[in-house]
Amino acid sequence: MTTLIDKIALVHIVEGRVLAARSTGKDTYYLPGGKREPGETDEETLVREIEEELSVQIKPETISPLGTFEAGAHGKAEGVTVRMTCYTAEFEGELAAASEIEELAWLTYSDRDRVSAVSQLIFDKLHELKQLF
Repeated sequence: MTTLIDKIALVHIVEGRVLAARSTGKDTYYLPGGKREPGETDEETLVREIEEELSVQIKPETISPLGTFEAGAHGKAEGVTVRMTCYTAEFEGELAAASEIEELAWLTYSDRDRVSAVSQLIFDKLHELKQLF
């Protein structure tokens, strides 16, 4: 039986580097975001999760879909898949790690081995689009 983890993520790129987050006690980086709560839309989940994790406020009118990616879930049993629906968006405020986030980092394509399997697929796509160097 396959278990699906449905996540929403922010892809924020500045000068060829993408913003990533590392949770407390973990060694792998993820794109910031998380799981939706019952009844939430993708946009509502993105706004809530980014404020919780990064201490900034997404400007809802700037949210734009980037794509949906699926891969085996990092650190989970065989057959557990994560589906990450990614969005770009502008935000207000100053980035600061919050909630379960211990560290924020600006990663390049050469950091691909430091991120989860689904994030590696996203890194590949961003690199192909010449957005991630």
